[in-house]
Amino acid sequence: MTGFGGVKNVVVVGLGMTGLSVVKHLLRQPEALIVKVIDTRETPPGQEKLPEQVDLHAGGWQQAWLLEADLIVTNPGIALASPQLQPAIKKGTPVVGDIELFAWAVTAPVIAITGSNGKSTVTDLTGEMANAAGVKTAVGGNIGFAALDLLEQDADLYVLELSSFQLETTSSLKLKAAAFLNLSEDHMDRYQGMADYRQAKLRIFDHAEVCIVNRDDRATYPDTQDKTVKSFGFDQGDYGCIEVNQTHYLAKGSTKILATNELGLVGKHNIANSLVAIALLDAVGINLDLTLETLRTYNGLTHRCQVVADNHDIRWVNDSKATNVASTLAALSGLKIDGKLHLLVGGVGKGADFSELAPALKALNVMMYCFGEDGNQFIPLDPRSCLCKTMNEAIDTLFPTLSAGDMVMLSPACASFDQYANFMARGDAFTQLAKQYSAES
Repeated sequence: MTGFGGVKNVVVVGLGMTGLSVVKHLLRQPEALIVKVIDTRETPPGQEKLPEQVDLHAGGWQQAWLLEADLIVTNPGIALASPQLQPAIKKGTPVVGDIELFAWAVTAPVIAITGSNGKSTVTDLTGEMANAAGVKTAVGGNIGFAALDLLEQDADLYVLELSSFQLETTSSLKLKAAAFLNLSEDHMDRYQGMADYRQAKLRIFDHAEVCIVNRDDRATYPDTQDKTVKSFGFDQGDYGCIEVNQTHYLAKGSTKILATNELGLVGKHNIANSLVAIALLDAVGINLDLTLETLRTYNGLTHRCQVVADNHDIRWVNDSKATNVASTLAALSGLKIDGKLHLLVGGVGKGADFSELAPALKALNVMMYCFGEDGNQFIPLDPRSCLCKTMNEAIDTLFPTLSAGDMVMLSPACASFDQYANFMARGDAFTQLAKQYSAES
């Protein structure tokens, strides 16, 4: 099924931003579709924006509607294995997601990104680089705008972030290029195991002209041999790194693109993210020379290894999104600093084992400032640590010791809700302090 032929009754499962975008899209179709919405929440977000002609059943399932439907469009948060969907599925009713509807409607080229980590940064960076090259590009999917809302924009290229949940209900999305960044354990409450999770991610390659994979993670490679595959990694390859006269460069094969020390982003993982963006844009024929300034100036998504202040050669980096150990390890991996790293960690540890951080800390010229509810759990990891009650106190403590070449990084490895409403509020507070203290230095 790749369109609305023969469809009259459509049931949308799940409201919110995505559900509303689906409803609007369905009502724009030339076919006279009867649209109904089911949401198990008593007060679904967005219900006040539903058009009058759309019936809503809230607070539970409505089995009769599902059995009468010619098409069911589910929110990504609803697993296809949900028992409530099984009678309709067994009856042969197609169950799709918003990305499948996008695939039926889109006419401009599309590139897409999936992976366990880093996909939001790659998606956003790719869009910024494409726009800088003069290609009108719309960015969305699992980030920012719902995919169907992007169709209302005047775009010559679409860049989508796609989760495994979205890919489960997508079967006909044709992509000029697709990237599978990495695979690590996640969402095991939804999948039978890692193999099942991987298969959901691999669906991104089903109709992709170019498949971009991680040379250091074989799980990202397609299972079939009939694909055009390009890889990225930290060694020389399709897209990788080379060293010329003791300077490291991003490269395509043996051709230099940009020195890694010119990147606006910090961290080894962001070298990989930059290589993926380059590979995606190269696959659609965009002139990479027109994107280099964006690579130099792009400082990341808010709260993700984002340089928020840089004064007197002291960089302040907001990585508040690092709410677990793996995220902080990624931020520390391959970090190159002329001076000292002043690392702010702590908050609510959620029972995590922080010992994995010790080897990474040992390799760095670091001073660690530990704050919040579980800040004391970091102290045994490294002798170069001090305990503070709050992030403000930590910055008060470190500020007089700063020198040119130093970096102040908030990468807490913890949740924020002991002292902040969420990680965004924590990151905003750090950013405000960074700008204040940077102006004083």
